[in-house]
Amino acid sequence: MSRLDHLDLSLRLSHTEELERLEAAQRRLLHLRLILGGLLGDGRLGPPVCVMFEGWDASGKGGAIKRLVGRLDPRHVRVAQFAAPTSDEKRHHFLARFYANLPGWGGMAVFDRSWYGRVLVERVEGFATEEQWQRGYEEIVHFERSLALEGMVLVKLWLHISPDEQLRRFHARREEPLKAWKLTDDDWRNRDKRPDYEAAVDEMLDRTDHAVAPWDLIEAENKRYARVKVIETVIARIEAGMRRHGMDVPPSTGADFDG
Repeated sequence: MSRLDHLDLSLRLSHTEELERLEAAQRRLLHLRLILGGLLGDGRLGPPVCVMFEGWDASGKGGAIKRLVGRLDPRHVRVAQFAAPTSDEKRHHFLARFYANLPGWGGMAVFDRSWYGRVLVERVEGFATEEQWQRGYEEIVHFERSLALEGMVLVKLWLHISPDEQLRRFHARREEPLKAWKLTDDDWRNRDKRPDYEAAVDEMLDRTDHAVAPWDLIEAENKRYARVKVIETVIARIEAGMRRHGMDVPPSTGADFDG
């Protein structure tokens, strides 16, 4: 059985619950972010943090990213979006185009899509040969291990929704003038190939989930629940990374810091 099949997509939060938990989590993330950046505490830079978002089309990645970085100073976090590689980028190793956006010590980056395109869309759509995407799993794991051994906190998120919820969101986007641009012909084609993508996701999770960069699966059928779980998961991963590097993690009181 797929790991995704074990997720409980009935999980939900009310509007009030979402606001309360988001407020506490955003305040906590801001506090940790300032510590990592050397702006609070002893001034020592903390480990770099890279949060990578993957998931189904219309799974709510954009909304989750917006809430994740909403309270952070834009000087202290970089959001990078990755679409299909350009003709020039294709002349290089598939990982090369991501290097420049990786954070250094004290920094934080959020990736909307990532190098996992090699074993997902490039695999399913035939943009990479079987030899290339089969080799990609090992290349990705070695790459992530090298980053983690140098200190980086890698947070890998997969946002999961059901086919029925995806279809509902597609129709909602089509009817909303300010969101219709998000729905493309590629989205519909990808939906038609969902069984192929599900097989690719299953193999990706199986072959690239490793100790220094595990996958966190997000039940995203309810956007409120997903947004809260995303930011709380990132906080937990950052705190674990701080402990690994001998940094003191401040107690969380829910009200002791206001940025």
